[in-house]
Amino acid sequence: MTGSWNSTQKFNNEALQWDENPQRRLIAEVVGTAIVETEKSAGWKNALEIGCGTGLVSLLIAPHTEKLTAIDTSREMVEVLRHKISESGISNIRIFCSDLEAFTAGAEQEDRFDLIYCSMSLHHIQDTGAVIASFSNLLAPGGTLAIADLEPEDGSFHDDPAENVHHGFERSMLSGLFSRNGLRETSFRTIHIIRKPGRNNEIAEYPVFLATASTII
Repeated sequence: MTGSWNSTQKFNNEALQWDENPQRRLIAEVVGTAIVETEKSAGWKNALEIGCGTGLVSLLIAPHTEKLTAIDTSREMVEVLRHKISESGISNIRIFCSDLEAFTAGAEQEDRFDLIYCSMSLHHIQDTGAVIASFSNLLAPGGTLAIADLEPEDGSFHDDPAENVHHGFERSMLSGLFSRNGLRETSFRTIHIIRKPGRNNEIAEYPVFLATASTII
């Protein structure tokens, strides 16, 4: 798999309770709103979310695009999203339980996206460079990539210190990966501050950024 750390079982176990966390719902709302506001002039026909989880962000983006594809490696997360879609009668979201490599290998030439986004997912994927390259290959000419994730942190964000994750991302690193893969950074800003117990159980602040880039036409 493309640069994978396998957290699938963890997310399977947490799927049914995932939306009960008010902080997760707030982050999704902030991210979804920020993507729409940052790229509000774009006419999205075809969007893709990587690591969609239970669809907290996808359900906010879907009204702004003609078609949205949501993928996640957790079958239980995907099933929660399927249930939401069925209950609400949403017709423009298609869902795949898949990793990015398998999805990319099966994508047709016409499966190119005006918008690709991920929220708090990139730090769970080992090979950041390979993922950005895959994103670039899936974008349509003039398409937008939007990544929301953690700014560099001290490793205390995740409760399990043994969990395989990146401890946030430096802007310069992501900017370099964008450039090497034919993308032009268009914005990079802090959109939210997560406050939760960190080391020594003291409340710590973890900034969340939104970085956007576009294909160079």
